[in-house]
Amino acid sequence: MAEKNERPIKVVAENRKARFNYAIEDTIEAGISLTGTEVKSIRNGKSTIAESYADSKNGEIWLINANIPEYLQANRFNHEPKRPRKLLLHRKQINKLLGAVDREGMTLIPLKLYFNERGRAKLLLAVAKGKKLHDKRETEKKRDWSREKGRLMRARG
Repeated sequence: MAEKNERPIKVVAENRKARFNYAIEDTIEAGISLTGTEVKSIRNGKSTIAESYADSKNGEIWLINANIPEYLQANRFNHEPKRPRKLLLHRKQINKLLGAVDREGMTLIPLKLYFNERGRAKLLLAVAKGKKLHDKRETEKKRDWSREKGRLMRARG
């Protein structure tokens, strides 16, 4: 049989500051409920998830404050750029996330917005705890030391 043409994973938006500002405990992949114009706009690659977060309403998890700009060719059928979007998760996953948020004081932070191999829009959601200023400094020191150590090792041979 002939092999199928598998599409690679296409990352559209990434929250690069999240790993610096938060200590990430766990990640989970979630689908997103989108309209047609939102999907087309995401495919253009202009969306941002830097200031966004996930929150629960009525036992469901919603992506809040993610910016997906209007699709220019859609005219009157366009969507609202910063509307709340429902995340598609199994009930067990939702209960696990809500338990972590309620009990341990964690937050739900989106890390990546991408299209998977099947062409579906997915969101990599992290259960994270906010870092304090001294934690951020410590992370930066470790990163600088590992960089310096690599330079020293290369210089020695």
